[in-house]
Amino acid sequence: MTAPTRTGVGRARLVLVSLAGVLAALDLGLKAWAERGLAGGQTVDLGVIQLRLLFNPGVAFSLGDTLPAWVVLSVTGLITIGLAVFAWRSTRTAPLPVRVALAAVLAGAISNFIDRAPDGVVTDYLHTGWFPTFNGADVLITLGAAALVLNGLLAERPGGSRDVGGEAEHGRVAR
Repeated sequence: MTAPTRTGVGRARLVLVSLAGVLAALDLGLKAWAERGLAGGQTVDLGVIQLRLLFNPGVAFSLGDTLPAWVVLSVTGLITIGLAVFAWRSTRTAPLPVRVALAAVLAGAISNFIDRAPDGVVTDYLHTGWFPTFNGADVLITLGAAALVLNGLLAERPGGSRDVGGEAEHGRVAR
């Protein structure tokens, strides 16, 4: 397997940043819509899920909701920066599915950070009745993390190969 070219790495990073930006913007748009469209306690029943406006001062499952907003914002900001650096560096060798998963997690982290910055709360609007209310950024983070775990499990399986997209994927195993 040859080393990635500078152009290939640059293109991979551009895709990572673009995808994360588009997904974060989409979620921020949905949050803005939810704040306008669901104000006043309005609930929209979509069957399996309801649209219901809530504001979360904490992080996942409201953890840290009693901490000062600047602490939660600072910690989530540092985590988001660390994730961005990791994703940026990983594009050099990561296969496309991993880069897409990293972009999803990064998009969710960025969107929630931007949403939290002005007032210390995150806008949640997806409600199931059996699970805490969440938002699109939470879905991106969860799906991206699940894809990363799945990729790691598949890459580590006995007889498997880390050569995703290369010869091993096409039935030829490099020795």
